[in-house]
Amino acid sequence: MERVDLEAVISWFQDVEDLARFDRTSRAPLSLSHAEEMWKGTFTSSDASRNCWFVIETSGGEAVGLAGLEAISNINRDAVIAIFISKSARRSGVGLRATALLMDLAFRQLGLNRLTSYYRADNHHSRDLVAKVGCQIEGTMRQAWFADGAFHDMIVVGVLKTDWMARRQALAQELDSKTTVIFGPNDCAAWSWPPHITAC
Repeated sequence: MERVDLEAVISWFQDVEDLARFDRTSRAPLSLSHAEEMWKGTFTSSDASRNCWFVIETSGGEAVGLAGLEAISNINRDAVIAIFISKSARRSGVGLRATALLMDLAFRQLGLNRLTSYYRADNHHSRDLVAKVGCQIEGTMRQAWFADGAFHDMIVVGVLKTDWMARRQALAQELDSKTTVIFGPNDCAAWSWPPHITAC
């Protein structure tokens, strides 16, 4: 993800109701300059190994989501995983495949051992997605998420490398290849979801 990508996704940060369902820190619509300030650390961090964000695009170059690893710790070998899919691409399988690809990157390339995530208790789509990739509920933070004039519980989930490796093959077999998420501009078999059989 680069600064120029914010122009393509800024409308996502202006839908207050949707934003409050996925982001517990943003409460007001963001202008482009506010979004640049909020994401500045991602673009200018002196330690780029702490955050790793990607824009999810269609084959035609349209941005349909963001996926990232935050607070990467090389000592504890863990990170926080986050994903956001635009309304137009939800329930298409893109989010699940992008999450799986990011988990492969975290566990198979970056050498992490654990990923943590969280979601608002009434966000059933996020609940279902993290369950499909093998995340386990580790706790409930009561009334930790304020939105729409009310306090909501926040569910904390985690997945270990061993959990993912046990779930990975079965998930790959469950998914059809009509929708595929890959790293980079070419179809690299080693870095696509669902994984291809041939190597790149």
